[in-house]
Amino acid sequence: MKCVLFALLLMCGADGYAATLATEDPAAATYRLQPGDVLQISVWKEQDLQAEALIRPDGGVSFPLAGDVVAAGRTVDEVRADLAARIQHFIPDAAVTVALKASTGNKVYVVGKVNRPGEYPFNRPIDVMQAISLAGGMTPFANADHIRIMRHEGAKITTMRFRYSQVAHGKHLEQDVQLKSGDTVVVP
Repeated sequence: MKCVLFALLLMCGADGYAATLATEDPAAATYRLQPGDVLQISVWKEQDLQAEALIRPDGGVSFPLAGDVVAAGRTVDEVRADLAARIQHFIPDAAVTVALKASTGNKVYVVGKVNRPGEYPFNRPIDVMQAISLAGGMTPFANADHIRIMRHEGAKITTMRFRYSQVAHGKHLEQDVQLKSGDTVVVP
């Protein structure tokens, strides 16, 4: 395996290899970074330019020679390209690698009449039924057909209706939407 990787590096160059890795996993190519995620950043053959970077609440990360870079809402490859462009002034043809080390920034909240209300981190797509399951299910006093999903989109808050009994019986499955980071499932 190491021989194959070395051969790829020689044939494609370091940038070609990094691009190959970035496109192998389609989920990684489309994942949007969030505050709280941790990135592993390194510049090939530069010992002083290797760091773990936590995405700050303002969405930025800091890296030597590049300064502050906006990471939240962008893909790993977009951040890598931005860093490479900024470092290029100091190190021509720098081979920058950015990897998502921990996706701790994606969280949904389940509140109301569930057995374990709270904050739930996720690192893969999650829908409303799964979020309710993570919260231990509903209490006997929950109004299962009046559940709401609250979503912040900039300064605007939108809500969506979720009728548990319909989805549980295989009807109107479009209600079981994939949740986005920051969504709140309210079970009255």
